[in-house]
Amino acid sequence: MSDSRKAAKVLFRVPNEDGSAEVETLWADDLGNDQYKLDNCPFYAYGVSWEDVVYAPFDPVEGFPTFQSVVAKSGNRTVRVILDPPAAAGNESEKLLSDLLALGCGCERATQSYVVVNIPSSVDLAKVVVTLTNSGTAWEHADPTFEELHPEG
Repeated sequence: MSDSRKAAKVLFRVPNEDGSAEVETLWADDLGNDQYKLDNCPFYAYGVSWEDVVYAPFDPVEGFPTFQSVVAKSGNRTVRVILDPPAAAGNESEKLLSDLLALGCGCERATQSYVVVNIPSSVDLAKVVVTLTNSGTAWEHADPTFEELHPEG
């Protein structure tokens, strides 16, 4: 981030199947008026991607600006990948990541096994889906979600 922007963390609550929720905080640029431009990819939150602008008023209980809604989509999309085996020089998981980079995607690694993939608007989502599906790797749509892409079920 450049020095002219004000860095902030935006809190996201990620619901669990049992009704509880996990918390994820994402780096963002504070645009003012409770609006933030996300400056990293979500590892757990759904429905948002890198560079989306979100509305997140400060929550005094949470101690953070807390996500309420998306103001503007960036055009980026997000998928998450679980690599087995973990990525290591020369193995099939590292090759998959190289293939995704060659398509124009970006990757952020939580670990050598858990990777979030940013798909810019210039990259064909269908090509990424085919690459992931053909690899046999476990992955999921995060933004848009599977349900958003396939509302018919």
